[in-house]
Amino acid sequence: MKKIIYRAMIALAGVVLFNCSDTFLDRPPQGALDETSLKSEKGVNALLVSAYSALDGWTDSWGAGAPWPQAGSNWIFGDVTGGDAYKGSDPGDQAEIVPIEKHQGLPTNGYFNSKWLTVYNGVARTNATLNLLSTLTDAQISAANKGKIEAEARFLRAHFHFEAKKMWNMVPYIDDAIAKAGGSNPAAFKVENNVDIWPKIEEDMKFAADNLPATMGEVGRANKWAAKAYLAKIYMFQSKLALAKPILDDVIANGVTADGKKYGLHDNFHDNFNAETKNGKESVFAMQASVNDGDADGQNGNWGDILNFPYTGGPGQCCGFDQPSQNLVNAYKTTATGLPLLDTFNDADVINDQGIASTAAFTPYAGTLDPRLDWTIGRRGIPYLDWGKHPGAAWIRDQAYAGPYSPIKRVFYKSQSKSLSTSTGWAQGPNANNYTLIRFAEVLLWRAEIAASEGDESTTRNLVNQIRNRAKTGKKVKDGTANAANYSVEPYTTIAAADLVKVVRFERRLELAMEGHRFFDLVRWGVADQVMNAYFATEGNKRGYLKGSTFVKGKNEYFPIPQDQIIQSSISNAPTLKQNPGY
Repeated sequence: MKKIIYRAMIALAGVVLFNCSDTFLDRPPQGALDETSLKSEKGVNALLVSAYSALDGWTDSWGAGAPWPQAGSNWIFGDVTGGDAYKGSDPGDQAEIVPIEKHQGLPTNGYFNSKWLTVYNGVARTNATLNLLSTLTDAQISAANKGKIEAEARFLRAHFHFEAKKMWNMVPYIDDAIAKAGGSNPAAFKVENNVDIWPKIEEDMKFAADNLPATMGEVGRANKWAAKAYLAKIYMFQSKLALAKPILDDVIANGVTADGKKYGLHDNFHDNFNAETKNGKESVFAMQASVNDGDADGQNGNWGDILNFPYTGGPGQCCGFDQPSQNLVNAYKTTATGLPLLDTFNDADVINDQGIASTAAFTPYAGTLDPRLDWTIGRRGIPYLDWGKHPGAAWIRDQAYAGPYSPIKRVFYKSQSKSLSTSTGWAQGPNANNYTLIRFAEVLLWRAEIAASEGDESTTRNLVNQIRNRAKTGKKVKDGTANAANYSVEPYTTIAAADLVKVVRFERRLELAMEGHRFFDLVRWGVADQVMNAYFATEGNKRGYLKGSTFVKGKNEYFPIPQDQIIQSSISNAPTLKQNPGY
């Protein structure tokens, strides 16, 4: 695997461009491109590739700060702020995350600025692609290829603006016309954030859905079905359920992956998080990752998540962040009939080894559990992929501060070490495990949300049970030949009308935990204040640094606009960007 580095030092792009994938981007090095060679179909595709490469969030090496604030997985802004995880590690390491976790982040916090720089760098790359594309003649590119590249670029532009929208709500929309004007007049980029950009995001994604081919032939590129699923997601975030419903029905009935596989659930849940089984039928759209491809330090291997491995002795060798919360672990308890405890899951904790040395005896929790727990969360005495049993405290930097658990979903197998994980660099966490932005399971759960809102018990139950039946029949974590824990998960035989919405939301948490969605889900459901304040009330008694934290309704649903961006937006000393309410 070779990494391609395109350097287009012209005003058209204005950025250093990197490719980071091991699928359709797997091409021999092309070297530096001057302006003449860039103005071609090959050159415009190079710019498009650079826009795809921005999906992982690391667009400017260390220029926008460390890679973890801008991780494409949103582990800080989705998992940690949503109660699925604690910051992890110890109090002083990456201390800027702590106020974000407590919903006390200030506009001067560098993590917000890093994320802003990254998403708008992605926007810039899509606009550079579109502006170059508009200069190509019919002799230089066919109408079909021109339309396809435009649709891919607008898909990605919608994605990057969507990321900004869900983070900050009122943000500027930067299109190719603004980018072109900004080439000669930088002030043109200083766009106010006083207009809701949802219509512009919809317009781009509709164009992509209408103009992308059903199949692309190359894994990793967005196709028509990925665009339709993403358009439905955009509608779900606006509570436009009536618009999302027929699109989701179409995707479920007819959708295929970029290389033509019919969408469906993997037989085994964890196949979604294994580098050897990535880009399968459940992958609607994924951020591609690769390692050992000729790139220094494994920079194509999801560096944004490099901190999120057991602290020492196990996979990754660093750094003990993104530690699953006790609240999340408790959510995987089941009743005697294999169903979730929708209202009482957090009344008592799943037993853990808090404060117990790894050399001391420990017996794991014996109660019934959803088997997805041990494919999502590492806990003492249970096999951690093929690394042996999780030893507890020996893999945790500070249990008293951040709890006894480790994340799993973005971790590699021991058998994949130095082949599908990096063999260079200061830490060994980067690996070839994709981050899937949209899985087919999520498509089913969106459609279940709509059915639940309509009081359609049969459709809701059918869709949720597809997810639960996969958990029931799929591969379990084993201790030798026996199940590693007392696993029990069953489908619903009926769902009370009053519980329909609750059931879907709970299932979504179990299925998609630690995938960067939780906080944004709570906000779009309008329950973030209720859920987070209840979380702080209980978790503050377990993690002292969370005690007294409060989520303020009408403020904390969105993060503060970075102060650096407000300052830099000024024209004649008057900022064009306005701060979010309450900050």
